[in-house]
Amino acid sequence: MSRIEQRFAELREQNRAALIPYVTAGDPEPGATVPLMHALVEAGADLIELGVPFSDPMADGPVIQKACERALRFGTGLRDVLAMVAEFRKTDTTTPVVLMGYLNPVERMGYESFAETAKAAGLDGLLTVDLPPEESEDVVGLLEQAGIDPIFLIAPTTTDARMDHVAHAARGFVYYVSLKGVTGSQSLDTSALAARLDAIRKHTGLPLGVGFGIRDATTAAQVARVADAVVVGSAIVRLAEENDGDPVGYARAAAVVVRDMREAMDRARSTSGTATV
Repeated sequence: MSRIEQRFAELREQNRAALIPYVTAGDPEPGATVPLMHALVEAGADLIELGVPFSDPMADGPVIQKACERALRFGTGLRDVLAMVAEFRKTDTTTPVVLMGYLNPVERMGYESFAETAKAAGLDGLLTVDLPPEESEDVVGLLEQAGIDPIFLIAPTTTDARMDHVAHAARGFVYYVSLKGVTGSQSLDTSALAARLDAIRKHTGLPLGVGFGIRDATTAAQVARVADAVVVGSAIVRLAEENDGDPVGYARAAAVVVRDMREAMDRARSTSGTATV
């Protein structure tokens, strides 16, 4: 059983939704990332989604684009990010870590080299935004050999046929992009979200995580009532800039946001009694 599978099994027994904060590795500076990851776990994060800085993050809005730019000024690359995961693992052997980013850095590193290095670092999952499930067989095979879960996106526009491709290729959990557009955009319609998740569950038994549009504790709680996991990115990443690049201030502010979301999500689940995993 993978760390991701184990974590969702534990949460299912507790009738809790997973809280998955996203942060950009190397932002606001490389040395800040591992302490930030630990602070998020202490505040209530169940999994960590670690963004790999990329020069053309086409699925991301301006908040995460700027975070990538700040990290890239330090030359933060994929090998550096994997080294951060290895450093995190020295004192946390249980919290799953998922890399999120784009295929180009993995392709340049080489799929076999990436899989070997990621396994040694203690990585649990990989989500590459621009890797179609229909073309992922070779990559998925290498990841599975390394014990790394390939995670895929489903969008509001995804067809039933493509959901079947995702269900076949995905492991760990499925990430549902709740909005059309980039990260940090628009607002969330939770009633429509619930209906969409019900439709997706006809195709897969994997836990469903929902990201994009999670702005605060209120929206996190609303999503937690119907989803297996809540993924929050821009609401946390923007705190790096709001704290003028101060790593300590960023970590403290991010921990407050995560703690508030964790408490709101748990209250929502205890009130509704929902168990969706």
